[in-house]
Amino acid sequence: MADEDALLNWLATMRAEHPVWQDQYGVWHVFRHADVRQVLHDTGTFSSDPNRVIEGANPTPGMIHEIDPPEHRALRKVVSSAFTPRTISDLEPRIREVTRSLLADAGDRFDLVDALAFPLPVTIIAELLGLPRMDHERFGDWSGALVDIQMDDPTDPALVERIMEILNPLTSYLQDRCRERRVEPGNDLCSRLVLAEVDGRALDDEEAGNFSTALLLAGHITTTVLLGNVVRTLDEHPAYWDIAAEDPEHIPSIIEEVLRYRPPFPQMQRTTTKAAEIGGVAIPADVMVNCWVVSANRDSEAHEEPDRFDPSRKIGGAAQLSFGHGVHFCLGAPLARLESQIALQEIIARYGRLVVDRDDDRLRHFDQIVLGTRHLPVRAPSAATQSA
Repeated sequence: MADEDALLNWLATMRAEHPVWQDQYGVWHVFRHADVRQVLHDTGTFSSDPNRVIEGANPTPGMIHEIDPPEHRALRKVVSSAFTPRTISDLEPRIREVTRSLLADAGDRFDLVDALAFPLPVTIIAELLGLPRMDHERFGDWSGALVDIQMDDPTDPALVERIMEILNPLTSYLQDRCRERRVEPGNDLCSRLVLAEVDGRALDDEEAGNFSTALLLAGHITTTVLLGNVVRTLDEHPAYWDIAAEDPEHIPSIIEEVLRYRPPFPQMQRTTTKAAEIGGVAIPADVMVNCWVVSANRDSEAHEEPDRFDPSRKIGGAAQLSFGHGVHFCLGAPLARLESQIALQEIIARYGRLVVDRDDDRLRHFDQIVLGTRHLPVRAPSAATQSA
């Protein structure tokens, strides 16, 4: 995703000329907002389990984002109480404490990802899971390797093997933690998973470990990328630094518009359980369908002047597809929003604004799976002035 302008131009062409398109690997792609929403909403026709169309692949027990209803509903219920707006709002003091500490250590010139965007969400989700602080850095190594994978053909069995090579050490680590909680439970999500019953039975250690893996990865990658996108987008539209500083009530709508403008995950995959029709095009059973969320977010049929950054849109409901849609709407969306809002508040309180150093060699974008920066060198305005 390093050349974002080229990507957006290609997506605009596909929306206009080939809104439902099959690539050389047999994967179908959908680009318009209405079509993406249809696929994400219809879980009966469009399964979340990619293993269905990958030769030799098997379902991953407990990996909630790959599981369809009704089992998905039962699994989600196990931890849903930990992600309600009320329970998330109770985390605000801790999120603010961690944010202030990280910014105090950052100085006036720093890599936003290394200094804040990664350690903030990983600290919060790891604490929710009950994982020791000394292990937090390891999570970054695993997640970084995962999002760096090149995914030319998503149905290639070799791709599944590469993903599992990365995930196996993480899931093994979390399975060990779940075994420990089974013997000595605490007040954390790992304990909740091993003590819960789904359809009258307890989760085994593999299921609990895989579920924990999904929560850990989703719980910090989204916010890590989103925070980088927030600072980068405000750097391109600096008037909104002042608007946010003058009235912090505008911050939630700024975060929401960044989510539309630069969604952390630009694509979501589904597989057809039966023959279907999307946008008037017949799609066969047992094929992968790639939903271009970033394209749906730039569809003029859904958003007026979609290429304009405009926080006054106040997006919501079915128009907001950056966290998914329907039963798989992101469980951690309230947490990601709150972490991003607090981070922006504290950045403004400490620096007023941040300036992206576009000439710094460390500035690097993710290549494919997520839309954002792996490293984002920034400076406080005073540091920028001093260097002039």
